Amino acid sequence: MCELKAKAFEPEFAGKLNFYVNAVDDLLKAEEDNPTIGLLICSDMNKADVQWSFRGISTPMGVATYNNVRIKDMLPTQEQLKERMELLQKEMRETKRLMKANK
Repeated sequence: MCELKAKAFEPEFAGKLNFYVNAVDDLLKAEEDNPTIGLLICSDMNKADVQWSFRGISTPMGVATYNNVRIKDMLPTQEQLKERMELLQKEMRETKRLMKANK
């Protein structure tokens, strides 16, 4: 899982990323999948802030700056995003249908 921020790293980003990674693991990850890895990409970062923010968190996560990664190569195409959104909408409709049927 990759989160892209348009500003410098802030300590609260660590908690949010931890939340997102755990949510993906609980809600989307299949049993045969590896644990989710979180990557936060920010415009800038202070190494001490990052180290202190992630101390005590065991979730596999990391922080990088725009200069350290080739963001364009990592991002999905517009068509891939559209396909994924359609799939998620279908899954949500099916989940709602199943929830109503179980009431």
